[in-house]
Amino acid sequence: MLRLADDWVWDSWTADDGERFHLFFLKAPRALGDLTRRHTHASVGHATSTDLTHWTLQPDALAAAAGGWDDLAIWTGSVVRGDDGVWRLFYSGLSQSLGYATRDQRIGVAVSDDLTTWTRASERPVVAPDPRLYKTLADHPAASDTWRDPFVFKDTDGDGWHMLITARKQGAPRLRDGVLGHARSHDLATWELQPPLTEPAGFGEFEVAQARVIDGRPLLVFTCHPDQQAPEQLARFGRCCAWSAPGASLTGPWDIAAARPFAGEPDLYAAQLVQRRDGSHALLGFLHREAEGIDSLAIVDPIPVAVVDGTLRAG
Repeated sequence: MLRLADDWVWDSWTADDGERFHLFFLKAPRALGDLTRRHTHASVGHATSTDLTHWTLQPDALAAAAGGWDDLAIWTGSVVRGDDGVWRLFYSGLSQSLGYATRDQRIGVAVSDDLTTWTRASERPVVAPDPRLYKTLADHPAASDTWRDPFVFKDTDGDGWHMLITARKQGAPRLRDGVLGHARSHDLATWELQPPLTEPAGFGEFEVAQARVIDGRPLLVFTCHPDQQAPEQLARFGRCCAWSAPGASLTGPWDIAAARPFAGEPDLYAAQLVQRRDGSHALLGFLHREAEGIDSLAIVDPIPVAVVDGTLRAG
């Protein structure tokens, strides 16, 4: 487990350099007192491990940049290594320049040669929502209250790179408007926005989505807080946070109607699927139980999982 005495820790993501696992995580000072304030004070911490259980803290990876477009807080992202050997951290950035606080979400990128020292690679966001395809703030089309959690991966046929994005579809009803945004790149620098990879269903958000292959089967893993799920979803499955859905490939099409919750830990949030050294898979995340008075803003020990009937099950 990774718990910090002085900081809350929540969303996380990993990179594997072949020797160590690198955990990147959102953090904010517990001294803020009010838990809700963490969202506008979030930065990215960094820890390393050889077993996904015992962690060694490293220097923080990234924080808000005064005077920049991401000058309020840094939110969830993903790390990939390019063909040039350079590591890239794609992240969600919040701007206070328009005065919308957490409702102004954008996507940026930083680079590193060693996964420890990071430098912003662009003074601008790398990809923005097109209001013809994705929902933006009605009072400012350059901003979007749901445009975050970039997950970047290499095309399986060698045709560049893909980015999955937590987004909402323009014109869809609330709590059923969550879609998986999509962008493509040939060089990890210039991105071309694509239509959503999913259609609206019973989810208001597809948070921290990841496309992975387990036992030869493409799987979409994502988080949706129960408060962001349509009533019919809650009535059918109860209050669960982590979900998975089968697909035909890493870019879909995804069978969202067949999405099922991870019942092994209903309160697991920002679940990240990680492959361990023995080839097995596990989930990392934090438990969404603060409302119950339980100090749960810490990264849990890995939860072993397997794919059964196209969905993730504890095992």
